[in-house]
Amino acid sequence: MPRKTAQILWFEEVSKNSISLVGGKGANLGEMYRSGIPVPNGFCVTAYAYFEFLKKTSLRQKILTELSGLDTQDSKKLIEASKNIKTAILAAQMPKDLAKLIAEAYHELSGEFDKRVAVRSSATAEDLPDASFAGQQETYLNIQGAKDVIKSVQKCWASLFEARAIFYRTENKFNHMKVGIAVPIQLMVQSEVSGIMFTVNPITNSSSEVSIEAAYGLGQPIVSGEITPDQFIVSKETGKITKKQIVKQTWQLTDAGEVKVSKAYQEKQKLDDKHVIELAKLGMKVEKHYGRPQDMEWGYQDKTLYIVQSRPVTTLKMGGNVVGEIKISDEKNAKLLLEGLGASPGAVSGPVRIIKSSGEITKIQPGDILVAEMTNPDYVPAMKRAAAILTDKGGRTSHAAIVSRELGIPAVVGAGEATKILQDGEIISVDGSNGKVFEGNIVVALSKKESISSISEESIKTATKVYLNLAEPELADLHAKRNVDGIGLLRAEFMIAHMGTHPRKFVQEGRQKEFINHMAKGLETFAKAFHPRPVVYRTTDFRTNEYRNLKGGAQFETEEPNPMIGFRGVSRYLDDADVFKMEIEAIKIVRNKKGYKNLYVMLPFVRTVEQLREVKKLMASFGLRRSSNFKLWMMVEIPSNVISLEEFLDEGVDGVSVGTNDLTMLILGVDRDNEKVISVYNELDPAMLWCLEKVITTAKKYKVTSSICGQAPSEYPDLVKKLVGWGMTSVSISPDVIDKTRKIIYDAEQGLLKRKSKK
Repeated sequence: MPRKTAQILWFEEVSKNSISLVGGKGANLGEMYRSGIPVPNGFCVTAYAYFEFLKKTSLRQKILTELSGLDTQDSKKLIEASKNIKTAILAAQMPKDLAKLIAEAYHELSGEFDKRVAVRSSATAEDLPDASFAGQQETYLNIQGAKDVIKSVQKCWASLFEARAIFYRTENKFNHMKVGIAVPIQLMVQSEVSGIMFTVNPITNSSSEVSIEAAYGLGQPIVSGEITPDQFIVSKETGKITKKQIVKQTWQLTDAGEVKVSKAYQEKQKLDDKHVIELAKLGMKVEKHYGRPQDMEWGYQDKTLYIVQSRPVTTLKMGGNVVGEIKISDEKNAKLLLEGLGASPGAVSGPVRIIKSSGEITKIQPGDILVAEMTNPDYVPAMKRAAAILTDKGGRTSHAAIVSRELGIPAVVGAGEATKILQDGEIISVDGSNGKVFEGNIVVALSKKESISSISEESIKTATKVYLNLAEPELADLHAKRNVDGIGLLRAEFMIAHMGTHPRKFVQEGRQKEFINHMAKGLETFAKAFHPRPVVYRTTDFRTNEYRNLKGGAQFETEEPNPMIGFRGVSRYLDDADVFKMEIEAIKIVRNKKGYKNLYVMLPFVRTVEQLREVKKLMASFGLRRSSNFKLWMMVEIPSNVISLEEFLDEGVDGVSVGTNDLTMLILGVDRDNEKVISVYNELDPAMLWCLEKVITTAKKYKVTSSICGQAPSEYPDLVKKLVGWGMTSVSISPDVIDKTRKIIYDAEQGLLKRKSKK
């Protein structure tokens, strides 16, 4: 039977390249098993089997009907649709031939006697580098007997349509019917101790540390946040434990259910130092194999460590509602209410909203502090609205912690009795960097008294400018105080998305002034905060699928098979001048009426020299011309921009900025959101390095500025040396890597000076 139509595949038959067959979880288990990592054996019921099940049971139409026109922001309707789909899947008859195959594989895995197994869900779009599906589907532990295994497989299929999974796929624009689900079935490790391991510190983003959590019993209560585990930090360089936090544990989960922990052991270290260090070395081995940081689940049984799951770390990013990391300079004036584990950096104040179950998530409004005993994936729609998360239980790798970091909002977990001590509506300040919760709105109050300061930053200076990528006006004042030279990429899309309505609808209804004033207000916030430093505004670069999500979007946008290379950027301005004019009018208000001449413009996705010429004429007709006090930049994100750069520069711009994400995809012909080709995506590919050198050296020759928009300079120090050597004039990065990037650039510049002096 061809592999692509196989319904059962053993771990030894799959690898990291088998995601389309067995999902991310199954592929990683097979990859590690084949590579000699201590992984308990098992097999996968493939995604092909799931799709065949849908086809033979006519469930596809039922699912499409339930999801058609569904507003995932309406929690009640979302939960109702989920329930209807799951009920239909569980009620359907599994094909007899597949049921027989599963039973035979289970008996082969078990041997003479039926053994307990873990039946896990593994979505075929799961655990991709840029999106984590962790916790979206269900896992069933300690399943014994072929009949129960088969039933659990069907439950996993149904869990593909949990409300949280439907919400997540909709938000991240995954096609519901193209995301399949495989089911790995693996021998259970009856762990005496278990936990989570990150091969990078998830709080500090330090790649030189391994973070380990450990608790008695099976690991499910750690993942769900029901148990607060011991915490260990191990240095990769020295192999020694640099930090540990031992937590009291009163109960554990075993194959017999919840069991009390003897008082003699409740406050003891769960995993001894020797095995913590051994586990860290095992984690580094897995990381080296994959070539990137990993998030692993592990177990310890009969003096042996096992890895039961591994996936790429996807939560090392910040943004969203983070107000900024703080430290209290005078804690005597701040009443400390609670203390837990800092799980997601940043600090914010807001009203408490205590949630006792996922059925209450509609209580959460934008700006609220979501307070719960713990969270689970059903809470995600509310977490997206919340300003911060605070939980009674959980560790730094609990659901609340992981999702908070992915959303970029502050979080404190394992705070004890937050749900009992706090009251609904009470104003508190959550410091996710230091794990503290204070009474009142001290983030604002202490900021006014200059009693709160940002993370200590080096005041080093570099010839290469360090700019920020920003989008939220609320963050402008905070980040303007940082050691940065301005804003190199101010995104328009967030400000438009906040209005929630398609720009063309404003034109249709004669409400242009409303749109213009809203945009002008946002732009002024940035220009004022950073004045006189430059603020480079990138005009709108929504794609059609993103515009369709706005109110009225379906009326004005056609569906495109590939929006990335579709109707976007300058092509849109030239086709719909009325909408582009509203943007220009907003810019003119800020520059001319408000007097902030530090606001400039950058044009995205300029396909041809003729387009650049025409859009400049269009801007001039609207009263905005390139001059000595108004600079115009162009994004370089299309191969034609690199190939014909001299012609573009002859047409007249003040600088170029390389969008490495799009340019890498288009140079290599790869969609980084496609799991089948993601391994090809590489910003350091020789073809990309050639492009970067061509752009920077050409810009230098024409005496215009050159910049890189993206995280590459903060991730690849060796690349920075090349960029500085070629003559790059600036980088534009996200706020969380300012210090790191400035230091890398400083070191590269100093190295260049030393080499020149030796000559």
